[in-house]
Amino acid sequence: MSANETTHRAAWPQPNQSSAESQAGCAEPKMRADARRSRARLIEAATAAFAANGADAPLDDIARRAGVGIGTLYRHFPTRIDLQAAVFRSQVTNVCSQAEELITAGAPEQAFAAWLRVLAAYLVTKRGLSRAVMESLGKDSELVSSCFMTMRETVDRLLAAAQEAGVLRPDLTATDVLRLVHGVAITTEQAPEETDRLLSLILDGMRAQR
Repeated sequence: MSANETTHRAAWPQPNQSSAESQAGCAEPKMRADARRSRARLIEAATAAFAANGADAPLDDIARRAGVGIGTLYRHFPTRIDLQAAVFRSQVTNVCSQAEELITAGAPEQAFAAWLRVLAAYLVTKRGLSRAVMESLGKDSELVSSCFMTMRETVDRLLAAAQEAGVLRPDLTATDVLRLVHGVAITTEQAPEETDRLLSLILDGMRAQR
């Protein structure tokens, strides 16, 4: 941790005293266009830093990646958990928005299969971020609960469309899907080349029997 970061962190509240933004739902706060651009750059830089170095990646490095000063980072994210929560929210929003595009563009089975790969890729990059957010805010916090519901509703939509088309087994649930993909992500973290093959095997088992 740098001296700069240490100085700022000394004034930080503890995780259970984090700012109101950390407790917000799965929606971005409203702000001016220039501030929104700075915030977006910081979230993008933090996403890359957390994926590469884990949830405790140095904040000075994140500010440099974003092309802003450390003071700008702290104005947007007064605590580390505020930044972690914003990245968590952004990732869930991005993953779910890709589902909407796939639903519009393709047949139900292709949309479902493609999104499982999007979901698996996201889960592999978390590098402890979800754990850090849940430990600080609690799994029943508004942020975690609302983002989980957004993810769950996305799975339900994709799954229902494929089941109605008769291409996926009718007893398959959204919980089944999330657990199976999460299992693949965990087991292939050190062997990413195996991810696609395992997902293909899972998809074969999910298909309706003709």
